[in-house]
Amino acid sequence: MADIKQQIFQELSSLEDAAARLRGTAVAAGRQTDLEVAILTEQVRTLREKNARASDMIDKSLEILKKLA
Repeated sequence: MADIKQQIFQELSSLEDAAARLRGTAVAAGRQTDLEVAILTEQVRTLREKNARASDMIDKSLEILKKLA
């Protein structure tokens, strides 16, 4: 009977270790995802600014072309 209890405790300990490793992996994955989201957000912001500047330049070019025509 003592052997069975010992085996159960070993299995529980092993399960606890596996759960701790999985928790650590989940936390690390969450941080990685947060970093990726932050990077993508900054890239989108930069692209929107460039798009707005390009749109302004196109509008100004069209105005100049209309005046020349």
